[in-house]
Amino acid sequence: MNEEQQMASHKWHAIECNNLAWGLSGKSSRTANDNAQMLAAAHASVFHWSKAGTGVHVARAQMIVAHVNALLGYGQVALAAAHECRETLAAEDVPDWEAAFIEAIHAHAHHAAGEMDHFVETHAKAVELGAAIVGDEDRKVFDATFAGIPKP
Repeated sequence: MNEEQQMASHKWHAIECNNLAWGLSGKSSRTANDNAQMLAAAHASVFHWSKAGTGVHVARAQMIVAHVNALLGYGQVALAAAHECRETLAAEDVPDWEAAFIEAIHAHAHHAAGEMDHFVETHAKAVELGAAIVGDEDRKVFDATFAGIPKP
């Protein structure tokens, strides 16, 4: 396999792993196997994007790592990934829906880490940014994910 094929393979796997992790994270009930696959897929997405993408791709993959780890109660891992995601994407001109997701996932990570003051603050910011999403489909996707995040 030449370098171009390797990059194409990494990109394909990054996208597939990302989509699998987000899909499993949205299920109303998951088995232990689902949770294991969700966690592995989220981390694999970061790995593959680190080989075939940019820093922005990796930061976006860190968003699903943060979300999945928060869902599973791994607060410190979730928080580290959420911080990395936010830090990288803060320098980018992200769309409204992505800004809302960054705050929502960050709030979820704070909750999972037991940092309730930060949770309340970031949750409120996520509510504000979520309400400002212009596209109906984007807001629908955001709302579906946000509904699974604890409320203050």
